[in-house]
Amino acid sequence: MNILAIDSSAAVASVVLQKDDTVLGEYFLDNGNTHSETILPMTESLLGRLSLTAKDIDLFAVSIGPGSFTGLRIGVATIKGLAFGSQKPCVGVSTLESLAYNLEGFSGILCPVMDARRNQVFTALFRSDGKAIKRISPDRAMDFSELDQLLSAYDEPIYLIGDGYKLAKETLTVKTMDTPERLIPQCARSIAKIAKREYECGTAVDESALAPVYLRLSKAERERLEKEALKG
Repeated sequence: MNILAIDSSAAVASVVLQKDDTVLGEYFLDNGNTHSETILPMTESLLGRLSLTAKDIDLFAVSIGPGSFTGLRIGVATIKGLAFGSQKPCVGVSTLESLAYNLEGFSGILCPVMDARRNQVFTALFRSDGKAIKRISPDRAMDFSELDQLLSAYDEPIYLIGDGYKLAKETLTVKTMDTPERLIPQCARSIAKIAKREYECGTAVDESALAPVYLRLSKAERERLEKEALKG
C-alpha cells in the first residue's frame, strides 16, 4: 500500500510517501507559513522522484487540526485535489495525536503543545508505555495555568512536543523532560502511521468528507462577534 501524507498545520511543511511501513521519501521544509507556494510542489516533486503519480497512491492522509487556519485549509485542499475522482480512501488525522506519535517508543505522559496565541495552547494528553500510545484527554485549547494544573497530577515523566514547545518550557512550572529537537515539530511521517492504523480499522473516508477541525473561531470571526456584541 502506497500512503501519501501531508502536514501543513504550523510553520513546518512536510510530505511523506510510505509503502506499507517503510518510508520511501520525505520532504521537510521549515520556511514559515508559505504553504500555498510550497506544499503542492513538494508533493509533486516527491511523487516524481519516486516515479509515481497520484493514481499510484492507495491511501491519502492529512493533518486536519488544530493548527493554522490557512495551513490546514491548504493541506486539506491539496489532499482533496489529489484524491478527487480516484475513489481512493482518505484519513484526516488530529495534529495533536500525530505529534504524540513523534515520540513512539518513549514512556510517560506525552503532551503536544501548539501555540494558539492569547496565552493559550492547543493540547491533549497521551500515555505511552514505550510500545503503545493511548489517548487520555481530548483535543482542546487551554491557558498555561490550566495545563500546569492538569500536568501536576501525574508523577510520570512528561514530554512536550510541538511548535509551542519552547514557550511551554518557559511558562509551565511543572517539571518536563527534554525532547530531542528533531522530534519536536509536526511531521507527516506520524500522519502516515496513524492513517494506516485507521484504514486497517475501517475508519477511512472519501475525500469529500475531509474538513479542517479548528477547535475555536478564527481571529476575524472573534472580532466580528465582539463588534456585534458591542452594538447589541
